[in-house]
Amino acid sequence: MNRVVDIETERLLLRRWKESDLEPFVAMNQDSEVMRYFQSTLTAEQTKGFYDIILQEFSDYGYGLYAVEEKASGAFIGFVGFHWARMDLDFCPCVEIGWRLDRRYWGKGYATEGAKACLKHGFDNLGLDKVYSFTAVGNTPSQRVMQKIGLQLERYFDQPGIPEGHPQRQQVCCWMEIPGS
Repeated sequence: MNRVVDIETERLLLRRWKESDLEPFVAMNQDSEVMRYFQSTLTAEQTKGFYDIILQEFSDYGYGLYAVEEKASGAFIGFVGFHWARMDLDFCPCVEIGWRLDRRYWGKGYATEGAKACLKHGFDNLGLDKVYSFTAVGNTPSQRVMQKIGLQLERYFDQPGIPEGHPQRQQVCCWMEIPGS
């Protein structure tokens, strides 16, 4: 099998995307439970557009949102990695660490395992000096991952582009600088 693995953990391979990842990625993004902390689920076309952005960021920067493969099964289970956030906020543009997993793989510690490995890789090998993460205030599962990987609370903010009154508009922002700086 031809694949580029950037990061390997005890249970996961964080790798470049394959065309065969697109079908389960579409299904994951159409799952209302997976997408409950976003404005809506994504159509197949929206997911394909997101996939193209992910591939472009790998081309531009050499890193991005890695496809996550469970080593035991070889299954694509979601993504964990870095994304260039370019919103109209004073801390942007910035490198954001994020994750989204198929719900069949929730509760196993995979998001934390993958995100910790990404942070180490980002600081040790990619030359990153500061990483942000943000999510809807109500998304306590992602906030727990942020805490487990050592991110610090920076602030709360209203997400540009999300309408006033929408439950996902208020976001929590956390960050981490290169250890020891």
